[in-house]
Amino acid sequence: MKEKKTILQILNLMIPPAFSVRDGVITAVNSGAAQRMISEGTQIQALLQTGHVEYAALDAGKLFLSLNLMGEIVGASVNRIEDVDIFILEDAEDQKALQAMALAAQELRQPLSNVMSAADRMFPRLPDDSDTQDQVSQMNRRLFQMLRVLGNMSDAFLWTSGAFHPELRDVQGALAEILEGLEPLADGFGTQLEYDLISGPIFSLIDTDKMERAVYNMLSNAMKFAPSGSIIKVRLTRNGNKLYLSVQDSGSGMDPALRSTAFSRYLRSPGIEDSRYGLGLGMLLIRIAATLHGGTVLLEQPANGGFRITMSIEIRKPVDNTLRSPILRVDYAGERDHRLLEFSDILPVSFYGPDEIN
Repeated sequence: MKEKKTILQILNLMIPPAFSVRDGVITAVNSGAAQRMISEGTQIQALLQTGHVEYAALDAGKLFLSLNLMGEIVGASVNRIEDVDIFILEDAEDQKALQAMALAAQELRQPLSNVMSAADRMFPRLPDDSDTQDQVSQMNRRLFQMLRVLGNMSDAFLWTSGAFHPELRDVQGALAEILEGLEPLADGFGTQLEYDLISGPIFSLIDTDKMERAVYNMLSNAMKFAPSGSIIKVRLTRNGNKLYLSVQDSGSGMDPALRSTAFSRYLRSPGIEDSRYGLGLGMLLIRIAATLHGGTVLLEQPANGGFRITMSIEIRKPVDNTLRSPILRVDYAGERDHRLLEFSDILPVSFYGPDEIN
C-alpha cells in the first residue's frame, strides 16, 4: 500500500496523463489519465495499438508505442523502473506546439527558398579563388541546415495529422539503397558505417519518404555523438511479421534525464546546452514514422557501452490487387540532395561547394 501511494505521488507530479503498470495490469493513474477513462485493474495489452510484442519483450530502456483509448490512437512512452512501468501519454498541448512550429516554418520557408535560389544564381559569378569558394561553401551549408530545421518543424505536425502514403516496396532493398547511397559521403562523416541486412527481398507497404527520413535521422544522431573513427552498426532483423532496424554507436550514450524527454524535447524551455541535440524533432519524426508503420521505437544503452535506437515496423501487404497510381508529392528538400540536407550538421564544408551541390 505504501509503495502504491509513492507511485501515485510520482504520477501526480506529472503534467501529462500517466499511469503505472505491474505484471501487465494498471496499478495507479494520475488525474490526467483518469480523465482519459484509464482505470486501475485494466490489462495493458487490451489498450495497446502498437507494441504488443515489443512491450512483452521489454527488459530495459525507453520504449515508445501507441495506445487505443476508446478509438483514439495516442502515443505513449514507457519507462521501466525495477518491476514497475510508467506510461506517459502524449498531451493535446503537444499537438498545439507542433502546429505553432509548422505555422512559423511555413512563413520562413518561402523567404529561405528565395535566398537559396538567388545564391544558386550568384555563386557561379563569384571569383574562383579559394577564400571566396570557402565562404560560398560555408554559406551553402548554413542554408542547408536552415532548410532541414524548417522541414522538420513543418513535417512533424503534418506527420502527426496522419499523412501517410504507402506503396509496396522491398524494404530490404530500400534500406540497402539508402545505406549504399551514403558510401560516397563516408569520408566526410568521420565514422565508419557497417551494416548487416537480411538477405533477399521483403515486400511491405511503406511510406518511402518517411522511412528514408527516419533512417537518416537515426544515422545522423549516431554520427553526431560517436567518437571519430568509430564504427556505427546498422542491423535489420525479422521476428514474425515485424522488422527491426537498429543503429548502434560507441559513444558515451544519452544522459538518462535527456532520454526521458527524447521524444518531446521541442516542448522544453530555451536554454544553453549541447547544440548537437537541436530541437529534438528528428527523434519525433522517427517515432511518428514507426507508429504509422505499426511499430515502435526503443532507446537503450547496451551493457558494452554506446547507444542503440531500434525502430520496428509491421510487414503489411495490400488487402486487394487494385493497382493505384503513384501519389505526386512535393519534395521536402526542394529537389536538392537529401543526403546533403539530412547530414548538413555533420558533413564538412567542402561538400557544399557550388560544384558539389549542383
